[in-house]
Amino acid sequence: MNKLKLLTCCTFFFLPLGAICQHPLYKDASQPIAIRTKDLINRMTLKEKVGQLLSPLGWEMYELQGNKVSVSKKFKDLVAEKQIGMLWATFRADPWTQKTLANGLNPEMSADAANELQRYMIKNTRLGIPIFLAEEAPHGHMAIGTTVFPTGIGQASTWNQALLTRMSETVAKEVRLQGAHISYGPVLDLSRDPRWSRVEESYGEDPELTGKLASAIITGLGAGKISNPYSTIATLKHFVAYAIPEGGHNGAAASVGERELREYFLPPFQSAVKAGARSIMAAYNSIDGIPCSSNSFLLTDILIKEWGFKGFTVSDLGSIEGIKGSHRIARDYTQAATLALTAGLDADLGGNAYPNLIVAVEQGKVEARFIDTAVSRVLRLKFEMGLFEHPFVNAQKAKKEIKTKESIQLSRQVARESIVLLENKNSLLPLKRGLKLAVVGPNADNIYNMLGDYTAPQAEGNVVTVLQGLRSKLSPSMVTYAKGCSIRDTIDSNIPQAVAAAAASDVVIAVVGGSSARDFKTSYAATGAAITSVETVSDMESGEGFDRSTLDLLGKQMELLQALKKTGKPLIVIYIQGRPLNMNWAKENADALLCAWYPGQEGGSAVADVLFGDYNPAGRLPISIPRSVGQIPVHYNRKSPLDHRYVEEEATPLYAFGYGRSYTTFVYDQLNISPADANGNYKVSFTLLNNGSYDGDEVVQLYLKNQFASTSQPVRQLKNFERVHLKSGASKLLEFTLTKDDLSIINRDMKKAFEPGSTFTVLIGSGSDQIKLQKQLN
Repeated sequence: MNKLKLLTCCTFFFLPLGAICQHPLYKDASQPIAIRTKDLINRMTLKEKVGQLLSPLGWEMYELQGNKVSVSKKFKDLVAEKQIGMLWATFRADPWTQKTLANGLNPEMSADAANELQRYMIKNTRLGIPIFLAEEAPHGHMAIGTTVFPTGIGQASTWNQALLTRMSETVAKEVRLQGAHISYGPVLDLSRDPRWSRVEESYGEDPELTGKLASAIITGLGAGKISNPYSTIATLKHFVAYAIPEGGHNGAAASVGERELREYFLPPFQSAVKAGARSIMAAYNSIDGIPCSSNSFLLTDILIKEWGFKGFTVSDLGSIEGIKGSHRIARDYTQAATLALTAGLDADLGGNAYPNLIVAVEQGKVEARFIDTAVSRVLRLKFEMGLFEHPFVNAQKAKKEIKTKESIQLSRQVARESIVLLENKNSLLPLKRGLKLAVVGPNADNIYNMLGDYTAPQAEGNVVTVLQGLRSKLSPSMVTYAKGCSIRDTIDSNIPQAVAAAAASDVVIAVVGGSSARDFKTSYAATGAAITSVETVSDMESGEGFDRSTLDLLGKQMELLQALKKTGKPLIVIYIQGRPLNMNWAKENADALLCAWYPGQEGGSAVADVLFGDYNPAGRLPISIPRSVGQIPVHYNRKSPLDHRYVEEEATPLYAFGYGRSYTTFVYDQLNISPADANGNYKVSFTLLNNGSYDGDEVVQLYLKNQFASTSQPVRQLKNFERVHLKSGASKLLEFTLTKDDLSIINRDMKKAFEPGSTFTVLIGSGSDQIKLQKQLN
């Protein structure tokens, strides 16, 4: 009997009599993953199982002596105490972690650190299970020496799926070369409240745009084929309705019903899951009184039962503890952990809540099968990724193949395509080379204000500012710089100096806006969110934790703009920002107005390319820009028409979703809709002509208006789009397919269904309020 049992679990070698089994099933790569997973779980103690669900903070897990990296005593103690299965943000460097260019890791050392951590886990734990390393990577890997791309809202402004696939391929490769496996991002929260601090991380207000771009990004991250060497396990954030908090407060409750969840907020996540996302992060907020971290309807009914999700879920940092502390639902952390686990939350980011599950199981408060299910979801991906066979990486490849010339150029291209031209009065732009420029403003020459939140420290020369980008186009004598003022600090200003520079110039370029640049003076919560303070005035007015009650320019920025206007010189205003800020004055008074969001490390070069016509701008707004906070929410796909104005102002946004200008002009013509085919699909075609004098891109957008349905429908809803390049004088026939799914609604029974007899109007244009062609769908 004992011999038979051994044969079922071991592969025998010719060993001396009495030798023990050397190769259990879970270490046999020829076995199916399901069998390996089951075998390993059967061998694990309860403590080892719970340990696999823990993801503590990782930046204290290594020690650095010169260029030599080793595991820290804290890591050894943590492994012994908790048997951990994951680490988060091991390579992260920023003021919160207190990791700098001096004491942080470059890519080669990061790879060494990853190898040392894996080596310790394999040699010094009973079962030798490799560790997962998860890293923040929303616009590039948040680590020293990696490529920094524009933040999410800028990526969305490109409306270019193929470009974002290339970008995310680069991000995934840089993450994996350093020995990490899980990339946090993209952020798929639909932003309907620009007061919220994290708009910059999102892809705007629309489910269709966000969903299609998310699919493109997940494709670049490996499409869920994690056995490939440069594929990551993409973790989608934040599930769900996190970006519509009450009062704009980060993490506050979301007031939303199931129908709107299914119509707007869930589809982007579903698109990303279909594309191959293998991990999802639960949000901090509650919906209808239930915290997302313990919401079985979301984590089990939707994800597992409806979508067939084949990955694992993870808490946001400290969100399981928040079931007790913030939401006041659990009486203690054991109950909080039990509620989260049984709802379907698999992993504990932070690693301090789920150790309570050991006592919960021992006391009969939770069944062990819930832990086995969660552990199997994590281990299955470790086997699928091949970590048991290939846990180590090549540090020299990390040194040579991260932040290459190609990736830097790609960052520049994403930045170029993200820039939105909002105004260009009297065709001031593009500028001629012979003009003398005054470049002023707090964001004209500040490297960290180009980058946004979730960015590592940058070595000198890594980031191109707007001033540097413009100087690269002209001789130094043609460009004069004066900061003028700060973003927030009203003491640090010298507006007269900026006015003097403007008076001596031909054209004034004022670079204003916001900042998500963390500094070492700001205090940070345990979650990493910044804490606002009246004692310390930093530039930071956006980024996680910096919610706003107004959208006005802070500090003396408006005074600076008004003083510059009085010089009478042509005024170009550029907003570098993480959220839609107040642009009313600039719209009326600037001769040209651009939105560059946070354009990344090559943002200054990209802005200069656009200003001088080396690149024709074609970015489009992924989020509506309100006239005032009193309009919020002002998203384009509302369910009731704006048939009246406010007492003080128009009800329409200042700039609508999908809006953006170009140096050339386009003509839309010959809209044709074919009859439905056997599958109920329609072909929508039209011609696009570039009748201007510049080559350029146009972002064509197809919207649907449902004239009659059993439930209230949006006044219009984006269904498809394409970024098209045309040379001056060229035309192209474009075609979209409208499927039965596109024509379906969430009906009164909360089911997605096509309703026969519905009447639709097809709207084609260059923005949600820039419709050029329309026709009824028969």
